[in-house]
Amino acid sequence: MNLTHPLNRIEFGSQENIGNMMTMQEALTLLGDWVKNDKLVFHMKQVGHLMKSFAISKGYDEPTQHLWHLSGLLHDADWDQWPDDHCRKIIEELEARNQDPRMIKAIASHGPRYFGVEPHSEMDKMLYAFDELSGFVHAYSLMRPQGYEGMEVKGVRKRLKDKAFAAQVSREDIADASQRAGIPLEDLIQFVIDNQLRA
Repeated sequence: MNLTHPLNRIEFGSQENIGNMMTMQEALTLLGDWVKNDKLVFHMKQVGHLMKSFAISKGYDEPTQHLWHLSGLLHDADWDQWPDDHCRKIIEELEARNQDPRMIKAIASHGPRYFGVEPHSEMDKMLYAFDELSGFVHAYSLMRPQGYEGMEVKGVRKRLKDKAFAAQVSREDIADASQRAGIPLEDLIQFVIDNQLRA
């Protein structure tokens, strides 16, 4: 992500809609209508899977797991067709559908440098943490003959230091997200390796 589109707002959705969540089929239909880039769809499915896996690892109930899953699955839904309105378009769509404001806020804060919205909740912070890092780890898997099999944290760390590799991925955002989440980068990388959705 390299475009800055400040949202110029800090309130998202309505508190009266807490608990309102679309079904997984409705979310996938939205992706099918909005996103034609298969790689982007896969990225969002990966992030959604990581978000759900993290919620499960914390022992959260199924509605909370679903909320986390949707937040990851839909976070880049407007990037393909409306890059100049990235984040704004999906936020407005979810607000129009009276979706849970916690999901909308997480999506709004998944790139604080770009959208000007700070991640506050655990869900906000983990979406920010998994977004760039999952894409980076996946790029690394594509250059390894065995893909994710046998992948080690030190290999990912080595590639992070190589500024020419996956140059579009912000190392600054990855480090910032790890710090905000309060999780060592090594632990985040290991979680992504262990839980990443395979192609």
